[in-house]
Amino acid sequence: MTETHFQRMKDLPSTRLLGTGTPMCAGCGGLMSLHQIYDVLGEKTVFINAAGCMTLLSVYPFTPFRGSWLYTAMASAPAGAQGVRDALDILLQQQRILPDEDLQAVVLTGDGAAYGMGLSATSGAIDRNLDFLYICYDNEGYGNTGQQYSQATPHAARTATSKGPRGYPGFKKDLFDIWVANRPAYVATVIGTDPLDLARKIEKAKSIKGPRLIISLAPCPTGWNFDPRESAEIGKLAVKTGVWPLKEYVDGKVVHTRIPRLRQPVEDYLQKQGRFAHLFTPERNEKLLDEIQQRTDRYWEAVINSL
Repeated sequence: MTETHFQRMKDLPSTRLLGTGTPMCAGCGGLMSLHQIYDVLGEKTVFINAAGCMTLLSVYPFTPFRGSWLYTAMASAPAGAQGVRDALDILLQQQRILPDEDLQAVVLTGDGAAYGMGLSATSGAIDRNLDFLYICYDNEGYGNTGQQYSQATPHAARTATSKGPRGYPGFKKDLFDIWVANRPAYVATVIGTDPLDLARKIEKAKSIKGPRLIISLAPCPTGWNFDPRESAEIGKLAVKTGVWPLKEYVDGKVVHTRIPRLRQPVEDYLQKQGRFAHLFTPERNEKLLDEIQQRTDRYWEAVINSL
């Protein structure tokens, strides 16, 4: 697919299918993306929601969704999607619903499920070539239970369970490459602060059958410790500094949809967030800051050299 309905910002839908007034945190970057994703997918969507922050969206008897929503345990959303897809296929086969009444089965999870405990069930669903869209809002920690580290937590970030002077000692797992290794139909990274890029990728994912993944970086005011009014700025800095590459995998190739050739220093992104405050005060940790910058530089040097 090379053509898109979304050439300019004014082409983006403004239907706001996801209702307002939810108990989600102010400034939630995941919710910003979900509003846009739902508008592009449309009403013929059923969400299979693994336990996490987005569980707060639908509190019985209230729901902001126009259509159906199914809640599952944290690791079970792909299995839930399999059941929903099977049920829809049987209804279609028995002509109890018409093809134009079919629904997109959309898994909605946080990084705790997507990068960790739900990965096994996801791998099985990809192996079965399940026709589903998997959306991960990645706030780089178990945000719903107090921001403990997850396998998406970046190196050196302080979390509720990594409070030492160097923060989290591990490194963020590369979920994009893990999915690509399984040869799915489509994989992409997005962010709510680049709505045109996001809309084009959701449009493309919607048009493809098979297992598809969208990873959306979700700036998290409560977990990353910043003022909610700065969510949009921090999201833009994630792209401008090269920390969050915007890319997609389709037809066997990985393509970067934004290449920040004049990248800002990574510390412009880090120093906005309280979870990295220990890198700057009471004194700058030059060694660790340089280590983080070099990892980002090496990534983009490899990308540019491959063009």
